[in-house]
Amino acid sequence: MQQVLIVEDHLETREWLVSIVNRVLKNPDIVQSGTLEQAFRILPDIMPSLALIDLSLPDGSGIDLLCRLRSERSEAYLVVCSIFDDDRHLFNALKAGAGGYLLKDQPTHSMIESLTGILEGKPPLSPTIARRILRHFHKEQDENEAYSNKNLSDGQTASLLDKPLSEREEQVLQLLAKGMGRADIARLLGMSANTAASHTKSIYRKLNVSGRAEATLRAVQMGVVPGASDF
Repeated sequence: MQQVLIVEDHLETREWLVSIVNRVLKNPDIVQSGTLEQAFRILPDIMPSLALIDLSLPDGSGIDLLCRLRSERSEAYLVVCSIFDDDRHLFNALKAGAGGYLLKDQPTHSMIESLTGILEGKPPLSPTIARRILRHFHKEQDENEAYSNKNLSDGQTASLLDKPLSEREEQVLQLLAKGMGRADIARLLGMSANTAASHTKSIYRKLNVSGRAEATLRAVQMGVVPGASDF
């Protein structure tokens, strides 16, 4: 039985998310919280495989919970469910460890489709959020290329990475982008969980990212995984 943590202060919205999770997963163990303090209090007693977290809570920011879960429950798939679609909230959440970002103004069927996609290795991103992320990285790439081209000689070419990934790291990145955890990556690639974790840390360092979602978008940018049509 999969355990799911839902942190949302509005009762009607929380019940809506519960109904969606019940349609996506078979007999999930759903743990609910309406405040940040309550979520922190119950955290030692739960082991969620999925967490749906609102950013604007009555006693604090869901960003703090994302950071705590990333540190203490690293196997949990963290998804933000928010009304905010601006860059500040989005990228702060991704940097804090969110693996997905869904807008609560989506219709129910879209939310179900997005969360079902996790089972198929697709990051749960609302369409407008996916486009915003891609625009951000495209803009960043254009700026980097413009700067690099200005300073490179005619025989040099710009690169997305200061330190290119090894073949093994690219394999790990492909699996990370599919939503796989450390244990699954280790099993598929015939390595230990610690080795998989070391490769992941090296990938994040080389790509200058802090979480799976950012790494996935950079992998798309590099052509390591398929492009935006898969989101």
